Amino acid sequence: MSATADLLVEPDRLAAELDHADPPTLLDVRWRLTGPPGRDDHTAGHLPGAVFVDLDTELCGPPGAAGRHPLPDPAALQAALRAAGVRAGHPVVVYDGGDGMSAARAWWTLRWAGHRQVRVLHGGFPAWTAAGLPVDTSVPAPVPGDVTVTPGALPVLDAAQAARLAVAEPGVLIDVRAAPRYRGEHEPVDPVAGHVPGAVNLPAPEYVTQGRFPAAEALRERFAAAGVDADAPVGAYCGSGVTAAQAVLALHLAGRPDAALYVGSWSEWVADPDRPVATGGTSGR
Repeated sequence: MSATADLLVEPDRLAAELDHADPPTLLDVRWRLTGPPGRDDHTAGHLPGAVFVDLDTELCGPPGAAGRHPLPDPAALQAALRAAGVRAGHPVVVYDGGDGMSAARAWWTLRWAGHRQVRVLHGGFPAWTAAGLPVDTSVPAPVPGDVTVTPGALPVLDAAQAARLAVAEPGVLIDVRAAPRYRGEHEPVDPVAGHVPGAVNLPAPEYVTQGRFPAAEALRERFAAAGVDADAPVGAYCGSGVTAAQAVLALHLAGRPDAALYVGSWSEWVADPDRPVATGGTSGR
């Protein structure tokens, strides 16, 4: 199986898998930064058999000094995943409203928790409906799963590690927010504008378009232009670790499964006024 097939699944392929006697578990993780809740979208229509899982309250911990979307408590995450029907060793497919961000964070969270068999529906719910595939409005009643959460299967960065990586040689810390936020010209969400000193800017639209990724070679070329080579340690951050999880997924597709996520991201960084803030700068290195 190719790396892409291990990470992404196209709608027609997923539809065929859902016809099997033991189909993958489907998790609907639709989410918007400023609302309305994704559960409303799920109620209006979802993939047949999909169970809604809330990014804010079930896949992440409570917001605070560790950021707006910190790591979840392992026991709470395990309970949420079991309630959604996630089974040990059984494949899971996650999908969102099409931008690929919350699905990527769900993918990352499950992999971090030790559940390797998880893929993202490429293009999300819009790709499914565009293919003319069926949508359901019934309330699923999944059989409780038995997954065991074992944290640490994917690398994470804390603030100190992110700071060191940003100035390491070799090493690259990628800030995937829009360039004006990186430069400190505009900050619509967090109380301080700017970026981690030494981080390079690679806005998400430069490597993903409406939740769809280009071929692996194109991804490698774009990351290389930002200073990521085959050997240099690499990590990513954004505002709260959601868009950056999509960058980590893109890096996996590009052949860098060692890419680390700074989960707390900028929302954690600026929670400590003693941490330095840089402004200005340009994309890449």
